[in-house]
Amino acid sequence: MSDTVSYPNAWYALVDYLRAIGVDTVFGLPADDLVVLRAIEATPIRMVLCRDQRNAAFMATGHALRSGGPAVCVIGKGPATTNVATGLLEANRSGAPLVVLAAGTASQVRGSGAFQELDQIAVLSPLVKWAHRVDHPSRVIPALERAFFLSTNGAPGPVYVELPDHLLTEEVVRTRDWRLPHPVRSGPDPAVLAESLLALRGASRRVLLVGGGMRRRNGDHAIERLAELLGAAVFATASGRGVVDETNEMFCGLAGLYSPQEAEPLWEQADLVVSLGSRLEETATFGKGFANPATPVLQVNVEPGDVSTDWGGPVVLADGAAVVQSWVSALAGEPDQPNREWVERVHACHTDSARRIEHEREQMAAKPEIHIAELLAALDTVLPERRILVQENGLQDMWSYFYPFWRCGSEADSIVPSEQTSLGFGASAAAGVRLAAPDTPVVAFIGDGAFGMLGNDLGVLVEEGIGVLYVVLRNGGYGWLQAQLNKAGGSGSRFSFVSADGTADTCHATQPGVHHVVLMDKDRLHQDLELALEATVKGQVAVVEVPVRLSDIPAALAELDGDFPVRPDENSKEVVTP
Repeated sequence: MSDTVSYPNAWYALVDYLRAIGVDTVFGLPADDLVVLRAIEATPIRMVLCRDQRNAAFMATGHALRSGGPAVCVIGKGPATTNVATGLLEANRSGAPLVVLAAGTASQVRGSGAFQELDQIAVLSPLVKWAHRVDHPSRVIPALERAFFLSTNGAPGPVYVELPDHLLTEEVVRTRDWRLPHPVRSGPDPAVLAESLLALRGASRRVLLVGGGMRRRNGDHAIERLAELLGAAVFATASGRGVVDETNEMFCGLAGLYSPQEAEPLWEQADLVVSLGSRLEETATFGKGFANPATPVLQVNVEPGDVSTDWGGPVVLADGAAVVQSWVSALAGEPDQPNREWVERVHACHTDSARRIEHEREQMAAKPEIHIAELLAALDTVLPERRILVQENGLQDMWSYFYPFWRCGSEADSIVPSEQTSLGFGASAAAGVRLAAPDTPVVAFIGDGAFGMLGNDLGVLVEEGIGVLYVVLRNGGYGWLQAQLNKAGGSGSRFSFVSADGTADTCHATQPGVHHVVLMDKDRLHQDLELALEATVKGQVAVVEVPVRLSDIPAALAELDGDFPVRPDENSKEVVTP
């Protein structure tokens, strides 16, 4: 460009940059000067005005995880930054390209105890890839470009930029074209690639573990093709759901804590685990649902800091999609066939777990109350193939982790919280997901405690016409903590994390504009879900509450000891379906 462009202040420059890079939606609760709203007013950019900065960050994270592009959250200063910290933590561990832009104390009064003054950089630096305060108008343009470049490259993640109040009255001048934040995907080093291929060829009982780092990196189903070439079982971490098609006959469920019992022999007998885009956190490697310590683990990650040194085996530092494509290309023309005995075991695991699931559902169908597994089966029937499931990580919504049925890829997706399992993430993130996929039904499958964290932002969804279907498992509060309490002391404790009978309206869904139903009649299960889905297609928020018993949990969780809950006994505090 030959002409310079002048902006009244930094926030106007920001809005022009968002327009240039194609950001069409911003989430947040801006500072009370409201300058950013005036800058957005004359543009087509949508501003979702949240009531809670944490929810705003969750929504933006959901938007980023679904779209694959950078999402934006705008906040004020002081307590606004501490409020947003939980959202940044979740975005960090989810690998979501999120850019948070905050107000800040003006430089001329910094250190004087100014209104809402806080060292925001110190507070948020541990949670982001880059935290930066812009103190001079000449640094606004490069700071914005750097923020979005860092957020989307390497391992995607959150970035924080502070625009102090003195920049509200400082003109910002741009003398060149905007630099757009195009992702740069690095391929593997040839020598390292050769080493990894040697490991792949040297094994015969292989397992592929797909993590959240492969999100948006398997559009051509190259991972399924790799599994076919290797004869490998495929598992996913919780945050890796949505990457591969779970109906594929090589898919055997989730790993670690969530691994089905039929998969235990595969983990015991595997001679190589290939970890794609996973940090190998505790729940992914817990118990019998992961390799024994002697099994080599071939790790593929784009960032050195994401590699786990708890496991032996080769490491490839490169973009996961590029590595998988390189492996497929190298292996496709080779005459060696997969280990047929191993492939048959993998197929048997897939089939046997499906049969067990079906048998359990048949047993549940004979009982009068609605069981959570039946609810998941009904959702699978009612929803079109093109759908998105957004989840939490509470005691009972984890049913969906044990009943994998989700078709993925271009037709469907699944958004799951990170290892941090921030309470309320799924409830808020679902709104961002819906805006990123406006033509796709979005279902949030969550507990009532998590849904209650949405608070006043439920009204924001109503006002904005963000049609999300919330399926809320109502156990009267915080089921996970109550299960822990029951395990420790049963009915002898004077404390409680759930209401006495589960009838309390813990999620405040009965407000104007919400399609709301309490689902208690099993015969109306499909009908009520269909009506709720129809409402969301029209842009209405729908909430389907389902009263559930605390004892309705997956058998794998019920049998665990240690830090995880066992099935509550008959004398423990438990919600009774009204």
